Amino acid sequence: MKFNKENYVKLTTKRAKRTASLKNCAFAFLIGGTICAIGELIYFVFFDLLKFSEKASSLYVCVLLIGASAVLTCLGVFDDIAKHAGAGTLLPITGFANAVVSPAIDTRAEGYVLGVGAKIFTVAGPVLLYGTLSGVAYGFIYWISTLI
Repeated sequence: MKFNKENYVKLTTKRAKRTASLKNCAFAFLIGGTICAIGELIYFVFFDLLKFSEKASSLYVCVLLIGASAVLTCLGVFDDIAKHAGAGTLLPITGFANAVVSPAIDTRAEGYVLGVGAKIFTVAGPVLLYGTLSGVAYGFIYWISTLI
């Protein structure tokens, strides 16, 4: 076989592993839905059974899901779940917690200041920065629109 661009494309196309998109979407939906259902269950326990306020119940859901995600990330379990679930673990608040904890774990050998402290927000930092900036921009636009 002569090696040129056309043959290379044919060869890579033939040997490329097909993505099981339908299966991946189903896993993302099921695991992401399970995470959300766990959040709803926690909310039910605090709001209906323990008679906490709506705000307090919502706060405890966030705190417990973030804490569970951080612990599972430290134990290496979250990454195994994410391999199968894909975006199902990234979209809820658990994905954000994983994005903060993972770099901290990876750089802990470098020390608390130059490792963990310097690298903890390498993944989540841009999300925080641009989320905050877009919130400020939206607030400014809203404020200007109320003056008109």
